[in-house]
Amino acid sequence: MSENPLPSGWEKRQSRQNGRYFIFDTRRNTTRVIKHSFLDRVYYFNTATGVSQWDRPEASAFTKGSDLKEVQCLHLLVKHEGSRNPSSWRSDHITRSKEDAINILKNYEKELKDSSNIEGKFRELAKQFSDCSSAKRGGDLGPFQRRQMQKPFEDASFALSVGEMSDIVDTSSGVHLIYRIK
Repeated sequence: MSENPLPSGWEKRQSRQNGRYFIFDTRRNTTRVIKHSFLDRVYYFNTATGVSQWDRPEASAFTKGSDLKEVQCLHLLVKHEGSRNPSSWRSDHITRSKEDAINILKNYEKELKDSSNIEGKFRELAKQFSDCSSAKRGGDLGPFQRRQMQKPFEDASFALSVGEMSDIVDTSSGVHLIYRIK
């Protein structure tokens, strides 16, 4: 099986644990490729989008969004009992389940989608209900670069277009809605 050269910024590496091969994106660390020796085929899985396939992705799929250096987002965090620090400025001890936290965010998401001014409504909801200290700024995290946030949060933020809201994002901090403003 002959291999084509990889897109810029990608390296082929071999796992020290199991000997399998994977392709590592040195800029985003979001896509890996594993060669299954028993099939002699390569399986591609993009951890940012959750898309998997047997065919090699086009170079544009590897580099989408990789030219972004910085984004700015609002976010609304709902912590739950399984969060790494189940407390916030709103409550000393959070006891809600993860399922309850997700349902709360789904209600906020519906409110936001029904709003004629999503950014304004997002800021209002974050200020009142977010379990993050950024609530006092309407959920505004300020500009941030890659590797400054938890990986699932970073991936979702950099995948958004300006003015676009994420689906629910799960991190060790809790569950989030993210709205990109810059």
